[in-house]
Amino acid sequence: MRVNRTTDRTYALDAPRGPDPDPGDGLCRPCDVRRAVWRAVTGRRGGGGRPYDEEALGDALLVASELTTNAILHGGGVTSYDVDLDGPAVRVSVSDRSDRLPVVNTPLDEHGRTRTGGRGWPIVCRLARDVQVCGLPSGGKRITAVVPVY
Repeated sequence: MRVNRTTDRTYALDAPRGPDPDPGDGLCRPCDVRRAVWRAVTGRRGGGGRPYDEEALGDALLVASELTTNAILHGGGVTSYDVDLDGPAVRVSVSDRSDRLPVVNTPLDEHGRTRTGGRGWPIVCRLARDVQVCGLPSGGKRITAVVPVY
């Protein structure tokens, strides 16, 4: 996969290309989106921007991982992603093939047993300042989360 740096502050991807490809895999992985977030945030600092908050960058990296993992597990795979800086925040957008909206599951199943998984969407909603879900004209959806980092 290959990330295209489209401006001095935006990274965009049309899957299945991305950064530092694993030969033959052709898939977008959470680490690819995390790397784009890290480059966008740390690149601004090197360009004379104000320093970022390390803990907030960790939050943004976690949000990127959760959005990508959810697209892979529940959305039929990542079709594209974008990472850009929006003032004091980083905006992460991940598109997938599914029209289904994200849902929050209870931590226990109908028999009172602890469920595995189901924590990614609440994490995204808790750490992001703004979360938007929109359908795409060709099918699928795009989820955008804005996380303050400066």
